[in-house]
Amino acid sequence: MTEKTAVKTGKVAVMTEPLNLKYQEYSIPSPQPGSLVVKVTRTNVCGSELHIWRGHHPSIKRGVLGHEMIGTIHELGEGVTKDYAGNAVKVGDRIVSTYFLTCKKCSPCQEGTFHLCENAYEFWTKQPEVEPHFHGSFATHYYIHENQYFYKVPENVPDVAAASANCALSQVYFGIEEADLRYNQSIVIQGAGGLGLYASAIAKEKGAKVIVIDGIKSRLEQAKKFGADYVIDMNDYSTLQQRERAVLELTTGRGADIGMELAGVPAAFSEGIHLIRPGGKYVTIGNVSIGKFTEFDPGLLTRKSIKILPIVRYNPWYLRKSLDFLSASIDKYPFEQMLDAEFTLDEIQEALDKSAAREVTRATIIID
Repeated sequence: MTEKTAVKTGKVAVMTEPLNLKYQEYSIPSPQPGSLVVKVTRTNVCGSELHIWRGHHPSIKRGVLGHEMIGTIHELGEGVTKDYAGNAVKVGDRIVSTYFLTCKKCSPCQEGTFHLCENAYEFWTKQPEVEPHFHGSFATHYYIHENQYFYKVPENVPDVAAASANCALSQVYFGIEEADLRYNQSIVIQGAGGLGLYASAIAKEKGAKVIVIDGIKSRLEQAKKFGADYVIDMNDYSTLQQRERAVLELTTGRGADIGMELAGVPAAFSEGIHLIRPGGKYVTIGNVSIGKFTEFDPGLLTRKSIKILPIVRYNPWYLRKSLDFLSASIDKYPFEQMLDAEFTLDEIQEALDKSAAREVTRATIIID
């Protein structure tokens, strides 16, 4: 039997064009078999939202944004009795979901690379006029489709920590394990934003020596709280050569075993191979904007035999691993400090504008 609650309307925040927002109301849909509807309780402003908000996305110029979120189950579709870890679920349970689909039928899915599913964004970019309307989490409700993994949130993990699990945390967790980071290895992380802080904590828990590079002192101070053993301030080490020497000194002259580009700056990518030892691995996640270029030394890459691992999204079960990580380390790292500004649903435009202007670092939207 489908569990139901009273039918009513919900609200979505619609980007009508870059830098402009308005609100629309729709009836909350009843979920189809295998699907569910969630009442959003908290959703964050992610860098990808800012990319679209500024008008930099090549095709998305309108629609309902938002994907980093946590919510409570509003209604379960027929057949939905458990989450993707096998835990029983009911109306009112706190859950998080992947922000993409895994169709299990396309060529990448058939090859086991679920994070490259060709239909990942089948519903994510639909306009609000198209049912089931609630395609993004900048809204009172969010529709979770069949083949969209979701998991119950552990009781000891607060909303403020869980809301980022389905994007930043799962992404870097996947990248670190794709690189096979091992105990007592060294990792150099370029960028101490949300991705970098999560990467620091995960790498530290794996027993690695963690080096973080950034140019903002407050971020570097945060990185220390999230497990960084050493930080390199780009204001103090202003050239590539200086930063390279600093990393070599911290890694007995070899270079880091693994590097992670989490800055989203093309120049960081070309710099990364200078910081990694011969035979090392380089994970790049931050640079997602197509058409941005940087000078690169392919001869150095070849001579050092570095393996480059570009990562987009993550295999969906990493969301469960991320929740387990949060549950196990919730008292060890200040996850609640990663978000520095709170807004309401009616203040989403302000949250986007201030985030785009870098007046706030990580904004979160609390929805009653």
